[in-house]
Amino acid sequence: MESSAVVVPGTTAPLLPYAYAALPSSADDARENQSSGGGVRWRACAAVLAASAVVVLVVVALFAGGRVDVGPAGEVSAAASVPAAKMEMPRSRGKDFGVSEKASLAYSADGGFPWSNAMLQWQHTGFHFQPLRHYMNGPVYYGGWYHLFYQHNPYGDSWANISWGHAVSKDMVNWRHLPVALVPDQWYDINGVLTGSITVLPDGRVILLYTGNTDTFAQVQCLAVPADPSDPLLRSWIKHPANPILLPPPGIGLKDFRDPLTAWFEHSDNTWRIIIGSKDDDGHAGIILSYKTTDFVNYELMPGTMHRGPDGTGMYECLDIFPVGGNSSEMLGGDSSPEVLFVLKESANDEWHDYYALGRFDAAANTWTPQDPEADLGIGLRYDWGKYYASKSFYDPTKNRRIVWAYVGETDSEQADKAKGWASLMSIPRTVELDKKTRTNLIQWPVEEIETLRKNATDLGGITVEAGSVVHLPLQQGAQLDIEASFRLNSSDVDALNEADVGFNCSSSAGAAMRGALGPFGLLVFADGRHEQTAAYFYVSKGLDGSLLTHFCHDESRSTRAKDVVNRVVGGTVPVLDGETFSVRVLVDHSIVQSFVMGGRTTVTSRAYPTEAIYAAAGVYLFNNATSATIVAEGLVVYEMASAESRAFLADDM
Repeated sequence: MESSAVVVPGTTAPLLPYAYAALPSSADDARENQSSGGGVRWRACAAVLAASAVVVLVVVALFAGGRVDVGPAGEVSAAASVPAAKMEMPRSRGKDFGVSEKASLAYSADGGFPWSNAMLQWQHTGFHFQPLRHYMNGPVYYGGWYHLFYQHNPYGDSWANISWGHAVSKDMVNWRHLPVALVPDQWYDINGVLTGSITVLPDGRVILLYTGNTDTFAQVQCLAVPADPSDPLLRSWIKHPANPILLPPPGIGLKDFRDPLTAWFEHSDNTWRIIIGSKDDDGHAGIILSYKTTDFVNYELMPGTMHRGPDGTGMYECLDIFPVGGNSSEMLGGDSSPEVLFVLKESANDEWHDYYALGRFDAAANTWTPQDPEADLGIGLRYDWGKYYASKSFYDPTKNRRIVWAYVGETDSEQADKAKGWASLMSIPRTVELDKKTRTNLIQWPVEEIETLRKNATDLGGITVEAGSVVHLPLQQGAQLDIEASFRLNSSDVDALNEADVGFNCSSSAGAAMRGALGPFGLLVFADGRHEQTAAYFYVSKGLDGSLLTHFCHDESRSTRAKDVVNRVVGGTVPVLDGETFSVRVLVDHSIVQSFVMGGRTTVTSRAYPTEAIYAAAGVYLFNNATSATIVAEGLVVYEMASAESRAFLADDM
């Protein structure tokens, strides 16, 4: 396809066209092991771009600062190179050594568990987004299509050769794969086309900013635009000759300045605003820097910081900010309306968790202030208590909703990833809004489109589960399910309890095997009734003042017999208001379990790799391991889930 010259607003220099290779065919599989062994692993911020919005968001990004001036002929006045970032050779195999993202560094020198082909094939999900093959981590949407631009290694199952893979969908459920969108082919991105963001201007022009991992492994920011602005699929991109357009500013580490948020237009000074994450080494605190621009080529760093987190929060990456509680979640700058709060979100680089906080945002003053200082960004609320990272939201104007995506990595071994030939997937897209009953937390819920995959509903409501009991559920299959359950504790059992239960914590507990007076109780999935099970459950504790505190946990400790898999007990507390039953929705899809608790006030995501509880042996149970309480599953509906479509894009799909 031929493309005409494109000019970025504010310059007269045409952009340079580049050709990018298509996804490799099956004949290219022999190249899997050609991934490079060097480089620094950077997480990708997931993002979804909404098509017809005035300002839409994009993918994922590492944003580096500074200023580069471009003259009328396109000449660059800044230096054409960036100082080398200090390189540290890792002492063990892991994310910094160019292999799969393994926060645990799960690696077995003896070759690991002897997975069979049947086991590995069963792990591939049916209705979560995954690339056709190899490694991925990240997403986006525009032009009537939901787009996923995601960080992807076209040649292997580990973190290397990082390019932007590309897929499109009309419903965020069924996906069509397109050729690779961006590849590392310039000095400023030769070690990886990392995260980025897209902004759609009022006149429809599309601006793409991304982080390049340079030949010296420093982070710089780069600009690209569509080669054919009329193409709704955004299949070809052109890199600007002024790249890199942003360098790390003085005082900021070459690897501590990244992830530009989708720009919004600030009417107080008629500029576009972008925020970028960094850290203050004095106190090891996360900080948020703000930039303003009028042409997306030249940027001005605003004085001070939008927000400085508490000491110890570390690097803020994959930032997000958006309003909730009003009539729209579209980001249009500050809003002083009393009902509107602003969500500020960061991915904590030190611990790989996604935190958020609610507060007030004064765009003109460039300040965000937490509603509750005790729940400031990085020390309070979390998007998800399990394996869920680098999330990014977007405003969907077609249904006036905000949707969030996240990257879900593997927790098995590097050898297992190589054996199955792929690694990582995307979470189910979630709507996100303010919990108007509490106004202290968000509500996250699977997008309604996912319900189109439901079939063969089984209503099992009304089951009573005595203390210390397990009940098998008569289902046709246990691999792909959507389970909606609500439980009620016997009120007389609660009233009769005199002993306080304080200090319970999911992660430090003994999991579903421990026994308390009022829990644990809930569901066992991927359960064979003998050795393997993944538990999703409530645990209710009674305080010294007689009040009840509700926890929701996932116990992964018995999810597999393989020893080279990271298994944890994860979870957190969840508000339960007077008169509410204990409710949860659990999405089960082969190697992933996602729970949405109390209407979405808390969520938990786990990976599971059973060796025996697979295929026909994958069962589902109710369980009640409490010592002093009977529970009733007042509502229990289990839907089998069909598989979503995932294939190459064809001409007939237009």
